Amino acid sequence: MKNLNLSFNNSLYGLGMFLSNLFCIFLSLSFHEFSHAYIAYKLGDNTAKEEGRLTLNPFKHIDALGAFCLFVFGFGWAKSVPINTNKFGKNYKRNLAVAAFAGPLSNLILALISILILKILNSFTTFSGGISFLKNLDTIQNLTIRTRMILKDLIFTNISIAVFNFIPLPPLDGSKMLNIFIPEKIYNKFLFLENYGYLILFFLLEFTSLKVSLNKIVIYIYKNFEKIINTLFFLK
Repeated sequence: MKNLNLSFNNSLYGLGMFLSNLFCIFLSLSFHEFSHAYIAYKLGDNTAKEEGRLTLNPFKHIDALGAFCLFVFGFGWAKSVPINTNKFGKNYKRNLAVAAFAGPLSNLILALISILILKILNSFTTFSGGISFLKNLDTIQNLTIRTRMILKDLIFTNISIAVFNFIPLPPLDGSKMLNIFIPEKIYNKFLFLENYGYLILFFLLEFTSLKVSLNKIVIYIYKNFEKIINTLFFLK
């Protein structure tokens, strides 16, 4: 009977982890793509809005292969937001780069907010641990554990998405930001990789040390974000 209960509890824990990861992936990718669409709209391009992408609805943004890679490798992508640079006017290169940068930036902001909430929650838990009637409330403790789990998922999912998208390989955001630094003729030739970009990325994640390198960058950013939050809000 004990083994049966243990197996059931493990199944529930596994289901909880899966749902937590799914929630974090959907929220993070949706916010990322919405930020692209919103900034592009503000800069004069209403293409994404007309195609229903100016929304936080995850089903408008999720790419099956990208979500799968995020689950398996920790790095992935969503459907690219359609952008018509002709609507950006004469500053189309700059505006394209700004709209591209908005996606990863939104993920880094979400990560910072999640770290702050997690730090506050940890401080509250430490404080309430000495209060007997709070200490004995299993419901509060279980809720705190689950909330921490979701926040940690949110932190690393968002930093991972941001880091991954800074790679200057089409169709990732890094390639669109690159356009302001190189001549247009060279950039246009570079864009032929867009049709093969995700296949190249899948290969690099599976068969090279790219994933290890990206993970190191993610940890580095996380540690520095922690320091920033600790310094600004006097948290430990």
